[in-house]
Amino acid sequence: MSEKFGLSVALTTPFDGKGEIAIDVMIAQAKRSLTAGCKSVTLFGTTGEGSSIGTLERERIINQFLDTGIAPHQIVVGVLVDAAEDAAAQAGYALSKGVRNILLAPPSYFKNVSDDGLFTWFSAVFAILGDKARDVIVYNIPSVTMVPLTVSLIGRLRAAFPSVVTGIKDSSGDWPFTEGLLKEHGDIAILIGDERHLAKGVRLGGQGAISGMANFLPAEVKVMAEEGMDDVRVEDFVAELLKYPVTAAVKVMVARLTGEDVWLSVRPPLVSISAEGQAQLALAFDALFRSKAA
Repeated sequence: MSEKFGLSVALTTPFDGKGEIAIDVMIAQAKRSLTAGCKSVTLFGTTGEGSSIGTLERERIINQFLDTGIAPHQIVVGVLVDAAEDAAAQAGYALSKGVRNILLAPPSYFKNVSDDGLFTWFSAVFAILGDKARDVIVYNIPSVTMVPLTVSLIGRLRAAFPSVVTGIKDSSGDWPFTEGLLKEHGDIAILIGDERHLAKGVRLGGQGAISGMANFLPAEVKVMAEEGMDDVRVEDFVAELLKYPVTAAVKVMVARLTGEDVWLSVRPPLVSISAEGQAQLALAFDALFRSKAA
């Protein structure tokens, strides 16, 4: 087996007062994360509001990341669109720049679709990509997409595209499902999206994580993702984050970490967390992570 995937920060995306991406702030956060021990940064995932970032914006951001010295092998690119043509266009551009992986979610506008339909959609994306297709991590996050990827569908995709599908990010939050995935597909990179299951997943063969919490707790999540060591504080703070829309809540914590209020903004249709909610998150965080210093 090649080198384990390790920890990738699911990089959050800062927006300025006009709703434009604050690229310099974003790159600074990426470099902080890499310096703190993350092996890569994942752009345009769920935490990065990737479904709200257009194709031209993505291309500009990827190029600026590369221009500032972040290496292609340190970048994973999320693709969260419904049309196979759009998915292939976004993935193809990123792959042409040499990025490490594509994190590819299923199409999610239509619900209650079959495994056959999903298999055909992924097949269409890979057919359009042609010989560019490689290093795809399929993304299971049914709480957002409402389109679960089954263990058997993943098996079909691996059998049909063994050199293309090289990993799975499981953000189901369903431990029995995750356990089954590890048992059936543990020979490729299984990445645990729910930090409450991360350490025990790694102990059973998981290769790491693409983690939103790594934006503000990189050292703690790294130990869980690479060594399989439990951290009850991290697990407890997940429960606090889940009291709010998670992407906006992660941004509150990054704003607090950096002292930069630009992080508090989100793009529609998301809305920012109230000042009261921000204060409650800060209190919960301090109780878990800063009590010894008090």
